[in-house]
Amino acid sequence: MSAPIPLGMVGGGDGAFIGAIHRIAARMDGQFRLVAGALSSNPEKAQASAESLGIERSYSDYREMARAEAARPDGIRAVSIVTPNHLHAPVAIAFLDAGINVICDKPLTSTREDAEALAAAAKRSKAHFFLTHNYCAHPMVREARAMVADGDLGKLRLVQAEYLQGWLSEDVQNKQADWRTDPARSGAGAIGDIGTHAWQLAEFVTGQTPASLSADLSSMVEGRRVDDDARIALRYDSGAKGGLWVSQVAVGQEGGLSLRLFGTEAALEWRLQDPEALIFTGKDGQALRLTRARDRSNSGRTPSGHPEGYLEAFANLYRDIAEAIRGDETHLDRIPGIKSGLSGMAFIFAAQDSAAKDGAWVKVTT
Repeated sequence: MSAPIPLGMVGGGDGAFIGAIHRIAARMDGQFRLVAGALSSNPEKAQASAESLGIERSYSDYREMARAEAARPDGIRAVSIVTPNHLHAPVAIAFLDAGINVICDKPLTSTREDAEALAAAAKRSKAHFFLTHNYCAHPMVREARAMVADGDLGKLRLVQAEYLQGWLSEDVQNKQADWRTDPARSGAGAIGDIGTHAWQLAEFVTGQTPASLSADLSSMVEGRRVDDDARIALRYDSGAKGGLWVSQVAVGQEGGLSLRLFGTEAALEWRLQDPEALIFTGKDGQALRLTRARDRSNSGRTPSGHPEGYLEAFANLYRDIAEAIRGDETHLDRIPGIKSGLSGMAFIFAAQDSAAKDGAWVKVTT
């Protein structure tokens, strides 16, 4: 195997959630080695977090890190950005301009202006930009995509995507909740945090992007300044109709991500809580449970019947990203990038615009 790719990280210090997930995924296949980080803007906290993780080089300023690492002969070749949303664009732009590949957590940014600036930086840079919508890397999601492309469902008629959580059903105050419910740092509530996942999952599997939508956004917890529940109707240029429901106030729900597709010939269903299977139903009503033994994407890591899940899907993305960085772009089309990120932002802006107009139909413009 090739030597591990030197990796950096911005964000993800003490008390962070998603940074640890990225670190596990990056090292699962031995494709990356984390050697540098700006884990906090506080130098002492940054150094302490770096030492606890065995990271060789610690920075408290991501701009300094981008400049210094680009100048080193042994500098990082990729950086993982695991900060709150409002920092995604400035951090990504700094590293893209330095010629360093970027692996960014979703959503793309928190504002339209930042999205446009980041898209411009990605266009002018020779480095890659990747967005970690990890659910599309589940083997059976990739299998679902292949089945739709092969015409197994016939012409697509109905698309239903859901992502339900209940952890913000009350006025929660902690590090994770604080920035997600702060519009200045998140840019959006449930539609940005989990809605972009549901949007990207449907887009990835169907190969279609809704042309317009009608949104009803709610803030059900008193005093909350971002949406925590969204009911959104979708229209496709193909004639298909869709629905997207995301909520973080659905009491008792932990990770209710699902996708249901209905075509002229058959239906297909995938659920995160049973990620190893697809339910395929033909016109006769017979439901077939398709397992990972059918996986044609070769994304599985263990023999069928030995469950894989969230971390393995994340690691699949990092494995594909490593191959792309090394020059093998065979699977580049299944890694979310700037196009996927801009689509997610277009979804957020259209939903907010529609809700402000009492659910009026709004075009989705990327």
